[in-house]
Amino acid sequence: MSRYDGDYKIFSMLEQLFLLLQKYNKIERAATDNVKISFSYWGGVNKYLEAFASPFRTALNAFNALEAEKLVQLPPWESFRDYAKLLQFSLQIAEKGLSGSTKAVQEYHLKKFDEACQAWFNTILDKDGEDIASFSARQLKLLNHLVYTYPEAIKNIGQEYGIHLEGGGYKIEAETDRFYLYQVLPLDPKVKVRKNGKPIIIIPPYVLGPNILAFLPRERKSYIHAFADQGIPTYLRFTKDIDTTPSVQIMTGENDALDTQMFCRKLISKHGKAVTLNGYCQGGFIAAVDVLSGKLDGLVDALITCNSPMDGTRSVSLVEYLQHLPKRFRDLGYAVRTLPSGNQVVDGEVMSWVYKLKSMEVEAPLVTFYRDLAMFDRANGTDLPINKTGVAINHWLIYDRNDFPVEITKMSFNSYTIPVAGDGTLPVKLFGKKLNFKRIKEKGIKFLICCGDKDDLVDMPSALAPLDYIDAEVTVFPKGHAAIATSWSKPDSKCALHTCFGENCRGPVRYQLDLEKELDEKSDG
Repeated sequence: MSRYDGDYKIFSMLEQLFLLLQKYNKIERAATDNVKISFSYWGGVNKYLEAFASPFRTALNAFNALEAEKLVQLPPWESFRDYAKLLQFSLQIAEKGLSGSTKAVQEYHLKKFDEACQAWFNTILDKDGEDIASFSARQLKLLNHLVYTYPEAIKNIGQEYGIHLEGGGYKIEAETDRFYLYQVLPLDPKVKVRKNGKPIIIIPPYVLGPNILAFLPRERKSYIHAFADQGIPTYLRFTKDIDTTPSVQIMTGENDALDTQMFCRKLISKHGKAVTLNGYCQGGFIAAVDVLSGKLDGLVDALITCNSPMDGTRSVSLVEYLQHLPKRFRDLGYAVRTLPSGNQVVDGEVMSWVYKLKSMEVEAPLVTFYRDLAMFDRANGTDLPINKTGVAINHWLIYDRNDFPVEITKMSFNSYTIPVAGDGTLPVKLFGKKLNFKRIKEKGIKFLICCGDKDDLVDMPSALAPLDYIDAEVTVFPKGHAAIATSWSKPDSKCALHTCFGENCRGPVRYQLDLEKELDEKSDG
């Protein structure tokens, strides 16, 4: 054997040793990362489980307190029957959650198993493509992004999301013991509010608060600013802090109507035109009830509702959920908590938790964990830029849960458990009088109903219920419950609120502008 052959063999052996060391190094790095992955994974799962379980503990306290009274008042056999039905109901919900979770786990990990196997083959056989070290590093980066970076982004978006009165852009117009009325000023410095324009009062839902209607103003995604930036005299009515305001804690539907009456009188005096009342979600139902009470006669001549449950019994999924719940437990008392003042309020977190329970197959903690994980997963390992819209929506869902008055909640609760009568009479009363949708027509009030074609919170039949009794203009937006206030509030979106789109659909801002134009033409004529 020549010296050259000996040197070649030594070189070849060294090369093989080097390749083995490389493989060992990759496997060692992968093993280290997998330990970290395990910690991040279980930390993330625990966060999602904790977020889901937190309202349960609040509800459990109210449940135990109320049941302590009922167990004494009701015969034992009846309690045994009700608890057996509650157990069956709970098992049905758990089954849905387990089914959805199993599906989410299987779909995600089967895909990851294929990727991991390919990474192992690439590592062992020295093939091109992602090796096991790169694969493990990518999974660690993905989990850390979801578990640590994303929650921080959700928290920080609060600086841009919603209403910040301290930053200007809002001017207080009036207040009562329960509400503030703020004028929303245009974001566009070139736009001037028309003093003789037709004023609009926007009423947000009690439970989700007003911030969703000023979603991301800097991104030009803001429902209330969509009106203000057209020069419309735009006003936002929102509730004072319930924890520190006893008048809000004991508020009734009558208080709501009378306070709105005072605000309307003030705006008519200022602008010389009747007011348009515009409610979003639950705010639309409350606005309609205020109009039907008669207290706004001569003050309000137009009503706009957006994704509002006008007859909650037509929201199929929620009604089906309530029907399976034993009658004994269809009691708002299970969501009530007592404040230091001694007044009771309905816990907003518990109420929002109820909506999660009805959709456990898609809202179970593991389902949402894997859904969010898949959202950030990229095969090439590149970071998915954190989308501000998605982050802001999560901020809304996590941080904007408000408690609300028991009497106001009863109005909505009745709407979801008692259907509107055949003659149009609502299942709620104000000032001891029946309320009927037909009064809107009798008083010549113009009515626009806006709804989402994929709204899974307020079904379209629920939003469109008044059409069985009166005529109203209907505008159907694409997407779900929050899209009108988020996606379509942007001026250059395909369904912008100040435009006409689809088949004879007018956005609510366009509707308000046209109402103002009609009034001006009549005045000139």
